[in-house]
Amino acid sequence: MYGLNQAQVRERLKVFGKNEIKRIKKINPLKIFIEQFTSPVVLILIGAAIVLWSLSFFEASNLIDIILILGVVLFSGIFGFIQDYKAERSIEALKKFSTPTTIVIRENKKIEIKSTEIVPEDLIVLEGGNIVPADAEIIEGKLEINEAILTGESRAIKKSKGDKIFSGCSILIGEAIAKVTATGMRTKIGKLAMKMQKIKEEKTPFQKQMEKFSRKISLYIIALLIIIFFIGFFKFGPITSFLFAVSLAIAAIPEGLTAVITLALSLGAKDMVKKKALIRRLGITESIGSVNVICSDKTGTITEGKMKVRKFYFDQEIDAENIENELALNCIYFCNNAEKVFKDNEEVFIGDETDIALKEFSQDNVKKIGIKINEVPFTSKRKMMSVIYKIEKEKFVFSKGATEILIEKCNRYLKNGKVEKLTFKDKVEILNKNKELAKRGMRVLGLAYKKYLRSKAYENNLIWIGLVALADPPRKGVKDAIKECKQAGIRVIMITGDHPDTAMSIAKEIGIESKRVCLGKEIEKMSEIELKRTLNECNVFARVDPMHKLRILDVLQKQGNIVAMTGDGVNDALALKKADVGVAMGIKGTEVAKQASDIILLDDNFATIKTAIKEGRRIFNNIKKFVNYLFSCNLAEVFVVVASLFLILKKPILLPIQILWINLLTDGMPAIALGIDPATKDVMKKKPRKKGESIIDSSLKKIIISVGIIMSFTLLFVFLATLHLGEVVARSTLFTGFILYEFSRIINIRFNEKMSLFANKWVLVALIISLLLQFIIIYSPISFYFGVTAIGIYEWFILII
Repeated sequence: MYGLNQAQVRERLKVFGKNEIKRIKKINPLKIFIEQFTSPVVLILIGAAIVLWSLSFFEASNLIDIILILGVVLFSGIFGFIQDYKAERSIEALKKFSTPTTIVIRENKKIEIKSTEIVPEDLIVLEGGNIVPADAEIIEGKLEINEAILTGESRAIKKSKGDKIFSGCSILIGEAIAKVTATGMRTKIGKLAMKMQKIKEEKTPFQKQMEKFSRKISLYIIALLIIIFFIGFFKFGPITSFLFAVSLAIAAIPEGLTAVITLALSLGAKDMVKKKALIRRLGITESIGSVNVICSDKTGTITEGKMKVRKFYFDQEIDAENIENELALNCIYFCNNAEKVFKDNEEVFIGDETDIALKEFSQDNVKKIGIKINEVPFTSKRKMMSVIYKIEKEKFVFSKGATEILIEKCNRYLKNGKVEKLTFKDKVEILNKNKELAKRGMRVLGLAYKKYLRSKAYENNLIWIGLVALADPPRKGVKDAIKECKQAGIRVIMITGDHPDTAMSIAKEIGIESKRVCLGKEIEKMSEIELKRTLNECNVFARVDPMHKLRILDVLQKQGNIVAMTGDGVNDALALKKADVGVAMGIKGTEVAKQASDIILLDDNFATIKTAIKEGRRIFNNIKKFVNYLFSCNLAEVFVVVASLFLILKKPILLPIQILWINLLTDGMPAIALGIDPATKDVMKKKPRKKGESIIDSSLKKIIISVGIIMSFTLLFVFLATLHLGEVVARSTLFTGFILYEFSRIINIRFNEKMSLFANKWVLVALIISLLLQFIIIYSPISFYFGVTAIGIYEWFILII
């Protein structure tokens, strides 16, 4: 066992590169930045700046308007770029953070290296608890491996000399030395990753909705600009009509909308990371709020992902935490091959997952030290194991195994601490209890013992102790999370590769209701119509593979559902990519699954999905809130500018720079503050919005139009009531009136949603700062650049009444 030398390693690293899953599509900061300026609304703003630039040849003051417009566009673009870039960098950081180490044999020495430094033909040393770091071939030893990340089937597969093992698979038990055959992108998992990365990334539901929304607004604005220009052309001539048209464009376009939405999504994404959900794409921050179906894996997401002792049965069933039976505890502790090792500076058990669970449970309750004398190991044929241990001065035989096998080795049993004869009736009762526990999704083992009397047949005439039942328990908080999802109109479907009894048992325990369990092999035989009918009555799917997952997802999406799908293995990547919201596991998830996902759960916990949905709903409600605020105010500006065409004025009723300042103040800090409003108390008691539902629905449209009309008539009255003092004074009063009345709109929105004005202190802070800035504009020398003058007591009286 000599292994490679350093020169060979260096040469292979040059040829094959590092042993890591690389991203074909590298992070391109320039591309991410340019993408921020492609929305129709932003393009219209840039167009308005170009028009003003052309007019600057006739009127120099337009230069300030140009600077302000382009400043808003740039500000919005920078916000979007920072968040998208940070999300991509976070994934890279997560990948580096989780880099494992491996023991290799080089120059006849065992050394520990980063798994990324492994090269083809390296000799790697593997044992239970490890993750296979590269594709390899076993040259010595035996292993039991779980290949679920490739196959979706969670079971132990025996591997020995000459067998292939694959990168990313977990080793359950055994020891072996293997020769590396492929690393990095040349491994089986790497080739799948390459295929996945070539699939075009779908836009999120929210991105699609915003694009549709932007296109509609853009078309309305362009049509209105053309009409107004031609009306103004015959009344004022080309230059003034241009000014009117540009004023109208700036009034109609909610300049701050993109920045506010980006900031709301960005802050939401930041909050979600604190709550253990890493957002890969900014639009998903909101999109997850519209999810109405969650398709979740069981193992590790709904459950803890590891076996634990749940029940014991002696003469009656008891919960594990209430056990006081010393013999049972000694049996599961000593009749056990799990070993304690140091890993990452802490002590952990390695070995078979059942043995690990039994040892972890019993280690603190076994006070006596035992010395192992002999062992008859477990085999698939025998289905039991026995050990002889010396505890203090006595020797004991401890046995554990399949109940139906072990009970035939017993002729006595413990009853209330006394040894009694084991009758046929007693055996039937024990076997029936075994079946009952198994149907509840538990792994059941029989326990037996006797004092050792130097006989070779020490597995005969045992004394029956009882049954121990293990299961992968639900995570804390999952039951409450599912209950909250039901209240929120979100359906939860459990999809697992496990046994149907196990799946149904867990489903009942956590509150997922299902008339039956549907098996993967049934899905294969179903037509699309039959699968639709099955989905109407079935929320639990077992023995499912990746293609079955895709079929379930396809049917749900065709029914108009917005589906979140969880996954952790390479085999889940297609489903994660196709789902409306793909959710990968951050701890046990493969790199391929993470790259295919939209959200990465940093704690692998189902309850975190519920938290993310709640956060998504809060964000959408806030977006809707400031869309209501911005558009009702902007519509009032449009109405006032259009109405002013019928007045005899030397200049537009509001100049472009004035409208832009109004929009900067009202679309800026107050709107941003609305974007970080807390969730309303009933946010998870309402049904999800329907697929494709617009941000501006029919009810919101009525509110925006009615409020816009009322505001415009009120403000026109203000202008006309002060016009006798001159155009500049009237314009200054109207300019200030817009600021005041738009802020009163926030108070009105707060009242309608039954939320205190003090629920978000930043709204109050934003209003106060914005008012102070408005006073500075009116009552300082800056007023000259804005074409306004100081307003007096009479003008304030008009504004107040």
